[in-house]
Amino acid sequence: HRRRGRVSAVHTVQVGGTQPYAIDIGPGLLGDGTRLAARARGRHALLLSDSHVAPLYADTVTDALRRARPGLQVAVHVMPAGESHKTLDSFSAAIDALATLGATRDATVFALGGGVVGDLAGFTAACWMRGIDCVQLPTTLLAMVDSSVGGKTAVDIPQGKNLVGAFHPPRAVIADTATLHSLPARELRAGLAEVVKYGAIGDPLFFQWLEAEREALLAGDERALAEAIARSCAHKAAIVERDPLEMGERALLNLGHTFGHAIEAEQGYAGDGRDALVHGEAVAVGMVLAARLSAALGMADEADTVRLGRLLHALGLPTRVPAGLDPEALLARMRLDKKNLAGRLRLVLWRGIGRAEVVADVDESRVLDLLHGA
Repeated sequence: HRRRGRVSAVHTVQVGGTQPYAIDIGPGLLGDGTRLAARARGRHALLLSDSHVAPLYADTVTDALRRARPGLQVAVHVMPAGESHKTLDSFSAAIDALATLGATRDATVFALGGGVVGDLAGFTAACWMRGIDCVQLPTTLLAMVDSSVGGKTAVDIPQGKNLVGAFHPPRAVIADTATLHSLPARELRAGLAEVVKYGAIGDPLFFQWLEAEREALLAGDERALAEAIARSCAHKAAIVERDPLEMGERALLNLGHTFGHAIEAEQGYAGDGRDALVHGEAVAVGMVLAARLSAALGMADEADTVRLGRLLHALGLPTRVPAGLDPEALLARMRLDKKNLAGRLRLVLWRGIGRAEVVADVDESRVLDLLHGA
């Protein structure tokens, strides 16, 4: 007999701090007009989505909102899909959409899509009238466990990723796990890289659970995915609550990201191209590089690097730097990273699975040796 693997209840994770909010996780939430409308304080709502996601779910959300709140003025703004469109031009177009709607200070932006939409919508909400509400409706695993939680919003410029942005916590995050069924397999795998990260930085038992559940997760089992999302969000929520502006511990969430962002930037954010890595894939490679550097520096056992690489590989993720990238160019990109202080390279490394830490003043020559060997 076949098990349907339905999730019977909605998981809710509370994010505390000065601007608390809830993360709701479960199937069918995009059609829950009462839940959605409860997050819209004023008379105006802008649904911001992209050309991939809007045709699938925009009508579901707008219909649900209008049924629950007939007086709500709802407009839809669709941006082109892809990281290459997370730009100041797209930001300007979204601002124009709010102006056309006549959005007031109690308006709400609903961000329907993956991390690019979430980042751009959040930044747009942060800037309109110096800050209006943003409700995140993530439709990718990556956005559900990472970018929709914590309020980091930004756009890219040619010099680097996320260099123009603001901290703007969402009013709520509503993650409809049913949307993961329409996610391409590659995007599901990319999201699992960020899930692995939570085990790698601070929870060896979660890492062990992921090793045991990897086949269910890859198969899109809803029960396993909901559990992984809830546990990942709980980890991120706890860290964000303690360090909302990334002054210390929150930097641990960037394990693998300094290397990964450098790879993405050097590939020109060509995430839709056949050869370029998407964000989660770049982070997977970056985590392995961070683990290898930790071992090279005598901080961690090589066996942990092997174990990390094995899990990522089993989840269908890359673990090596793509061919043709210049180590010197990658290092130059890493120097631009926002975690660096006073021109010194600052990286998230580890002392083994579940024990990540920020290491200041990393010797660039060791990083270059590693990249040449990658």
